[in-house]
Amino acid sequence: MKRLMTLVLCVCGLMLAFAAYAQSQAWQALYKVKKKDTIYGIAKRYNLTVDELMDANPEMRASGYRLCKGDQIAIPYPSTPSAPNAETPSKPATPASRMVPGTVRVGVMLPLHNVDGDGQRMLEYYRGVLMACDDIRTGGANVRVHAWNVDIDANVQAVLNDDNARDCDIIFGPLYTKQVKAMSDFCKANGIRLVIPFSVSGDPVATDAGIFQIYQSPELQNKAAVDAFIERFKNAHPVFVDCNDSTSRKGTFTSALRNRLESEGIAYNITNVKSAEAMFAKAFDPAKRNVVVLNTGRSPELNVVFSKLDGLRVSNPAIQIAMYGYTEWLMYTKVYLEYFHKYEAYIPSHFFYNPLDPKTAAIEKSYRTWFKSEMRQSLPRFALTGYDHAQFFINGLYKQGEKFTGEQQNGYTPLQTPLKFKRVSGGGMQNRTFMLIHYKPDHKVESISY
Repeated sequence: MKRLMTLVLCVCGLMLAFAAYAQSQAWQALYKVKKKDTIYGIAKRYNLTVDELMDANPEMRASGYRLCKGDQIAIPYPSTPSAPNAETPSKPATPASRMVPGTVRVGVMLPLHNVDGDGQRMLEYYRGVLMACDDIRTGGANVRVHAWNVDIDANVQAVLNDDNARDCDIIFGPLYTKQVKAMSDFCKANGIRLVIPFSVSGDPVATDAGIFQIYQSPELQNKAAVDAFIERFKNAHPVFVDCNDSTSRKGTFTSALRNRLESEGIAYNITNVKSAEAMFAKAFDPAKRNVVVLNTGRSPELNVVFSKLDGLRVSNPAIQIAMYGYTEWLMYTKVYLEYFHKYEAYIPSHFFYNPLDPKTAAIEKSYRTWFKSEMRQSLPRFALTGYDHAQFFINGLYKQGEKFTGEQQNGYTPLQTPLKFKRVSGGGMQNRTFMLIHYKPDHKVESISY
């Protein structure tokens, strides 16, 4: 989308200034340049100085720059609003009165730099947030975004002393555990919602009602996966395959599942990937649907199990087989897609990246246009994660104001990362999203939400 190109500048500004511990930027609109427009004329139209407009669009200072019809330029907020009715954010004493109708003031406090993997991943996440903000604006919302480069060594208090931080309605961050308490205390004191998008140690959501903790612990995910297995396969025959992987940590899940099966009175068998074909086959029930569970999520062992199942199918063509896997298997889709369909894999996850979805493909195309690069080859995609998070929270605040708690859905269908929050007793909101990605024998894929 050519009209969105100049938002690259917001990100570029961050990349160029990554060494700063705290930085802030905001923009109010994108403007499509018309014939005979001048930099001075555009600045005057928005009550800006020429320097303010150039600061928001650094390429204007480049040698030989020309303003061309059709260009998209970022319009910042004036440093001193001149219109008598211009919004002047106040600092209300109570959270219930702090939001300005129709306006959502967003803060991003993450490592936004190009120095290491943390910064590069969070920069991509932030780009997704920016893309979502632009789309949300088309629905009438006035979305103001301030971003700070809060790296691992950042002086968090210096960031929080910025007046722009105090004026936020919602802040996305931090990435590092040691920064959580300062941000949490700050947000609680100022009636700001704090979204912690990625994993941190401890459980800050337990004591702060204003926190939205998106990351789910392995314990929560394992419990959800066990519950889903029992619900879906109570009449099936589970077969556990020991893959002899000494590095695996999946024993926590398989032990919990076996204990639950025993308490439910559901019989199961255990076999070994190195067993002879006849012994391997004895673990399967020819009269029931067999659900295979490995005690590892690694690709080499999965490959061997597929070979064993192929051999079993040769000697028992009518045998029913499904597989219950791990989120890591989603990374192997390109290699094992046919096997996933052939053996009807069910993969527990809290996200689903589907590159064939038209909406996902459209956002990826827009990303390439905006930032002249591809998204990182990771699962989940960080830009799509940022896009989904921003759509959920910013749209929720825009549509519901202070009534937004995160328990409501705002009508947005996530591209990759759905959110479903549940309040922790005495604390904030914790994401409990869980789904099974089901690869059906007819080569269709369905996402089953719980």
